[in-house]
Amino acid sequence: MSMASTSPTKRIGGTKISLPQMLLRSLAHRRARSFSALAALTVSAAVATALLTLYADLDAKLHREFRSFGANVIVTATSDAVTPDEITQVQDIAGTNSLTAPIAYVIATTDRKTPVVVAGVDFATMQKLDKWWKVNEWPTQQNQALLGQRAAGFIANEHDVTLTYAGQPVTLHGAGRLSTGGDEDSRVYMPLAAFESWTGVQPRVLEIQVPGGAERVNAVLSQLRHDLPQLHSEPVRQLVAGESRIVDKTHALMYGSVLLIALTVAVSVLATLSASVLERRRDFALMKALGGSQNQLFAHFLLEALAIATAGVVAGYILGSALAWTIGEVNFGTATWPRLSVLPLVLVLNLVIAACAALFPARVLRGLQPAALLKGE
Repeated sequence: MSMASTSPTKRIGGTKISLPQMLLRSLAHRRARSFSALAALTVSAAVATALLTLYADLDAKLHREFRSFGANVIVTATSDAVTPDEITQVQDIAGTNSLTAPIAYVIATTDRKTPVVVAGVDFATMQKLDKWWKVNEWPTQQNQALLGQRAAGFIANEHDVTLTYAGQPVTLHGAGRLSTGGDEDSRVYMPLAAFESWTGVQPRVLEIQVPGGAERVNAVLSQLRHDLPQLHSEPVRQLVAGESRIVDKTHALMYGSVLLIALTVAVSVLATLSASVLERRRDFALMKALGGSQNQLFAHFLLEALAIATAGVVAGYILGSALAWTIGEVNFGTATWPRLSVLPLVLVLNLVIAACAALFPARVLRGLQPAALLKGE
């Protein structure tokens, strides 16, 4: 078998031209139309790449953002206090990546004889648990306190805070101010060890931050209620339900965005390819008159569209990966690195868009009458 018979060539009017040469000449001859279609398909590939790349670790990023809003499970003692053994069991059930903050409360009186809620907490844990709190300075010493914005108004001397409980006074240094807009503003927070030494009261509340979504939270709650029925375990429903809704809606928004962009690009490419066929009707008619079959014409036109789509995927993948990295860094504080796993999906999407957009212009090719067109009719 000769090499000529195996080479990818087309014979038109006795002249052999390779298929790649035909495609390159055709695309170069109509640069404006080719660039318009390439730009549209590049946008499609870039948006699809960015959204699919973000989607790959979207759940982890959103769950991490929700963790900054505080506890999503509250455990309360039905008796006097939560024992150290029970705290250990709760921590084991919640998992190694969770945060558990024991909190004890009493009502004390200030130096103005005003009642105020005093809470004993572990400040290191609370600082990680409640990142949304507005605190100008976190206490670091056992004799320091954190004053709620409203609670500070109940105290005469904010630098040396004197509190009395059950006839036992304690003097603390007001290290910082807390503002949340909630009940926390009416409380005074002090180190748990100093609180227990002063009042003799043990923690009755555990605020827990369980990583993961609603399913993980519900699983932890079920185990807590089964293994520790003497404790009252409840989710922070607004936070858990809100997290689930937002994650689901974000997924739907991303799906809808990809579909909308795909449809918009398909319409744009359809218009470009249709105009290209109308401009080149005489060229296609000449090819048909010189022996080009209908299938050859259609294959040539379709290959043009697919070649542009492939080039758009290459450029779009690079731009989309950069866009995903920027969005992740700006909105979530962590970069989203490029993922090769999304490239086949983006390629298939762009090829489908190009193929579908080429179907309507292909019908025009079928209806071409070479004799009439070459006569100028």
